Amino acid sequence: MTVAGAVQQSNREQAERMSWWTEAKFGMFIHWGLYALPGEGEWHMYRSKIPVAEYESLADQFNPVRFNAKEWVQLARQAGMKYIVITAKHHDGFAMYGSQAEPFNIVDATPFQRDPMKELARACQEEGMRLCFYYSHVIDWHHPHSVHPSANNI
Repeated sequence: MTVAGAVQQSNREQAERMSWWTEAKFGMFIHWGLYALPGEGEWHMYRSKIPVAEYESLADQFNPVRFNAKEWVQLARQAGMKYIVITAKHHDGFAMYGSQAEPFNIVDATPFQRDPMKELARACQEEGMRLCFYYSHVIDWHHPHSVHPSANNI
């Protein structure tokens, strides 16, 4: 097999994998994380040049006790949506799930101490709703080895 053949096959396989999304047409994309507290959007840390240590303190205040995964999924279903995409970790480096690799996460660093990604996955599975995670790896302003030009400790 040639390289061109492998690429062509990969493109075809990718098209097959993504056909569900093309056919779904309507879904929900949720950006949710520590940046919800100041209400400035997911690029708040970067645009406002907030140092990592200062930004980390938002975790002490992040306690979304009204979060209800089943309600979110039911609302999406009632609206006719076929999928949900949610930020599991955005560029600020805060994980919205429990992580053994990084303590800067919703379970270990907040008073909430729950795993909303796990809860959402369970609710989506129960309702037959497709769930996708947005995970920022290359750009991580919290990580000292991020490749972003203004990575961390801004």
